[in-house]
Amino acid sequence: MKKVLVTGGAGYIGSVLVRILLDNHYHVTVLDKLSFGGESIVELLNHPNFVFVKGDVRDETILHKVMPGIDYIAHLAAIVGDPACAKEPELTKSINLDGAKLVYNIANKHNVKRFIFASTCSNYGKMDNSAGFVTETSPLAPVSLYAETKVEFEQFLLSQKANGATCIPTCLRFSTVYGLSPRLRFDLTVNEFTKELALGRELVIFGEQFWRPYCHVVDLSRSVLEVLNATSDKVAYEVFNVGDTSENYQKKMIVDEIQRLLPDAEISYVERNEDPRDYRVNFDKIARVLNFKITKTVPDGIAQVLQVVRDGFIKDPDSKVYSNI
Repeated sequence: MKKVLVTGGAGYIGSVLVRILLDNHYHVTVLDKLSFGGESIVELLNHPNFVFVKGDVRDETILHKVMPGIDYIAHLAAIVGDPACAKEPELTKSINLDGAKLVYNIANKHNVKRFIFASTCSNYGKMDNSAGFVTETSPLAPVSLYAETKVEFEQFLLSQKANGATCIPTCLRFSTVYGLSPRLRFDLTVNEFTKELALGRELVIFGEQFWRPYCHVVDLSRSVLEVLNATSDKVAYEVFNVGDTSENYQKKMIVDEIQRLLPDAEISYVERNEDPRDYRVNFDKIARVLNFKITKTVPDGIAQVLQVVRDGFIKDPDSKVYSNI
């Protein structure tokens, strides 16, 4: 049984990924400092192939403690999202860069075979050609501290081949995430828009014409599994956009999908002609190399979130526990 260390395994994506790995017969160790609590993984403490270690990825002692015997690492631990990073820039640099480099370097010392990094399509910033698509070889133009740290750590990982490292890195540039997770978030575009309209509120949209790719949290997590299951020659020192080319949406297109289910929803649009991020992403590479296909679409995610809010699964959807800031 292969052993996987998931940093940030109690988070929005991590708590989904951990369950997928356990279901696919991996032994999973989670390293997380539980900034948002541990309810998302508490019942996994019953699982015979699950180990939890509370700690910070910047703590060298803890890293040396958890690393022996680990075959693979899925590195998700980070300050996530533009608002959270802007709020605490020094902490962001410390965790997203210094901590990430420390995890990789110690992994290399302990002969960990693979290192999968959860990066972001935000690295592309703004497209030069508004009618085109960006690919893994397109120029990177990060416009936020969050994306800057992701780009810098990607570059660090991809440079390790020249340094003779034995731990093989793969960078996964995740689309904008949505959907249901044990650590649910309502501060993400699809989830937030759906929640607000499901609660009967007016939704004000700024810059409805700008593009982003979207991918369900389950499918982003599945992409990590696909990399782990692939032969190393396919994924070594590679970068993959994670999503599906048909799932690029403008904000107005997302609202249109919600209105199919909530035709009386109140929406108003505020014109904004400048947005630092505007990109449509091509996902042919991950489909071709790893045969990766998504299983859920934005309309699927909207329907899920709508049911959760309407049926009262969440007592207080406005609670700060469902936000990263």
